[in-house]
Amino acid sequence: MLMLTRNINQSFIIKTNDGDIAVIISNVKGKQVRVGIEAPDSVSIWRTELLGEEEQVA
Repeated sequence: MLMLTRNINQSFIIKTNDGDIAVIISNVKGKQVRVGIEAPDSVSIWRTELLGEEEQVA
């Protein structure tokens, strides 16, 4: 697992065959972090708590 440190309004890019995915740190409040994700329409983005156990990545 890659761990990154980012400040508010900083981002990182994930390169894929379908296009780039940008993850932006929007806000930090206590233990909560708000992130924005820009991705091509062909990329599905799911919160892990909404996936079944067999679909979750450890």
